[in-house]
Amino acid sequence: MASNRLAQRTRRLARPLAMILALPLACAALAAGPVAKAPAGKAAVAPSAEKAQHWSAWGGTVGIRWNRELAADLGLSFGATVGRHAELSWRQHEMFSLQNVGSLEFDVRNNNLRGFVGGALQASGGHVLESASGRIDLTNFQLVPRAQRAAGEAPVLDLVSADGTAWFYIDRLMYELIDGNSRLAVRTMDVRITPALARRLGAPEVADMAIADMEMTTDVQRQGADAAPQGVIARKWHGTPVPGVPGATYLADLFMTTFSAQYSRCDGCTGAGGNGQVVFTPSSTLRNNRNNGTPVVVVPGDPRGTSSALYTADIPWHQKFTGNFAPYNNDQHPYLIWNLYRLNVDGTMDQIGRSGVKHGFLTINTSCDENPGDSHILGRGCADVYGVGNNDSPNDLGPRSEIIPATNQWGRCGSIYDVNCDGIANSTSNGSYGQRLIVRESQFSGAAHEGATYLFESWYLARQDIDILNSVGTKRVTFSRPGTVWAVGGNDQFRLGPAIDRWVDPAAPGANASTQTLTTPEGTVKVAGKVTALGGGRWRYDYAVMNLDFARAVTTGAEPNLRVVSNLGLNGFSFPVGSATVTDLKFGDGDLDAANDWTGSVRSGSLTWVAPAGNALNWGTMFRFSFIANQAPTRSQYVVSIASAGNPKVLKGNGLLTPPALRVTRR
Repeated sequence: MASNRLAQRTRRLARPLAMILALPLACAALAAGPVAKAPAGKAAVAPSAEKAQHWSAWGGTVGIRWNRELAADLGLSFGATVGRHAELSWRQHEMFSLQNVGSLEFDVRNNNLRGFVGGALQASGGHVLESASGRIDLTNFQLVPRAQRAAGEAPVLDLVSADGTAWFYIDRLMYELIDGNSRLAVRTMDVRITPALARRLGAPEVADMAIADMEMTTDVQRQGADAAPQGVIARKWHGTPVPGVPGATYLADLFMTTFSAQYSRCDGCTGAGGNGQVVFTPSSTLRNNRNNGTPVVVVPGDPRGTSSALYTADIPWHQKFTGNFAPYNNDQHPYLIWNLYRLNVDGTMDQIGRSGVKHGFLTINTSCDENPGDSHILGRGCADVYGVGNNDSPNDLGPRSEIIPATNQWGRCGSIYDVNCDGIANSTSNGSYGQRLIVRESQFSGAAHEGATYLFESWYLARQDIDILNSVGTKRVTFSRPGTVWAVGGNDQFRLGPAIDRWVDPAAPGANASTQTLTTPEGTVKVAGKVTALGGGRWRYDYAVMNLDFARAVTTGAEPNLRVVSNLGLNGFSFPVGSATVTDLKFGDGDLDAANDWTGSVRSGSLTWVAPAGNALNWGTMFRFSFIANQAPTRSQYVVSIASAGNPKVLKGNGLLTPPALRVTRR
């Protein structure tokens, strides 16, 4: 049945899509306020110099996928459910009908939805939530737009209960007009807890947390004579010549602009220093390069915030299994990953959590400099956002082993979504913990890590992106557990670049640190080191090796029927230690499993760490290496070994701080 439902959904999605919706989104959480009541009339909007073309929508279906683990943490249980459809949606939403009464009104210009202007939609049926603080009856709930306080403000819907109170609100909407503009399809939107509900539950720290994900498809009635753009839009794919500029081509350069991290669920949590497995999930925002012949800042105040590509390429954004499209003759789309790091009090850094791969599927193209007119192409200067609920969607996540990261190709054949390689998606079983970023409580809390700080890293990967270092960003995060959930605080100090660059800054590494980027056709690796004088003629040497996107891929077939047999990264790290006495060898891979640790040994004046089978340093991953020596550092060459056969067998670098190499006397 799941395959049949997906096939039906895929046929609908493969129909010609209408123009992209250019509704600006914001990522900041809403400020705490009083309990929202359903407005009596239409929501007010800021005046516009342009005459609005009002459209309206009603009927159809709405689906909700609750984070039931988070709800249980908060003491919310699910009582009666009324009017639920027999089958779940592809993304496992529980589906309900929308009544053919009332309408949701929105503003359209040039076939682009610009904002909600009033009205409401009402469901047939819904859930009843029970808690010690009282019942919330969401039977026949309403979706009511909040008044936009200014032009371009992010759209927010209140989820209004049967008693007229909104204990939840909805943001991060991703949507498009489909089927010849006859339907409005909201593919995903976060359902968040209002500050008032958080106080009622006795957990103010959960205000604005996403507790569910919703989708909606509703029928549209056009009102007014909106003029759609005419003609065929010339696509500006990566490598396409720029008209009138000899030698210039459009280049892909995608930017991370901001993100925030949130607690999603835990298996066996007991609190600080415990052994529970905690899931954290980000909401991430991106923007395409803005350049059209001259440099334009994308991320203000960041040294990586302006692209070196003077002409911006369009970026394809097609959902998996929806067909084969230009320019790669496949369903190309970006991918997201995220990681968590601990900066230890002793100055070392460990990667303690890493996600699977989130498959992108739609871009809403907000705040564009040049809108491509297609919700599956990111245009020049266009922004997009993926919410917490969507990044936690079981059927949009997969393993990193299916991706060739340097080329951003997905091996669909043999993947968890197409096991038998027939081009038709099969159902998956990721559940609530598969492919998520999972970290043990003991790794980010408790006395053992008193004084440590933490960095969350979020990364978009787009095909042929010329600068992967501005597609990744980091933020400082903090953790507390005042009640029954882990609250993520901080979410500040955003900076472009990987977390390893926050440990050793490439712009100013200092005399006792080193960092180098190894760039190859198969991907990029960063190697950084620090040396700390311990006194008494002893020095501690700490290294971090970050495999950004290096993989020696073994494949069969070709796109769109590509199979990734393996995509291993690195399996060795070696450098000179000369005649130094080396002690206290330590290795960190963040998994708390000593059985798969790399082993270090000294031979012929070199210290070499070797990976056991099954624990290569694969892409998107950082390992730590440390030891103590009785000699001061000098700068030397080093070698990282490649896990798969082929040439070259190793990558070589220079300038690493190590004990002095042995001198060879020639006679």
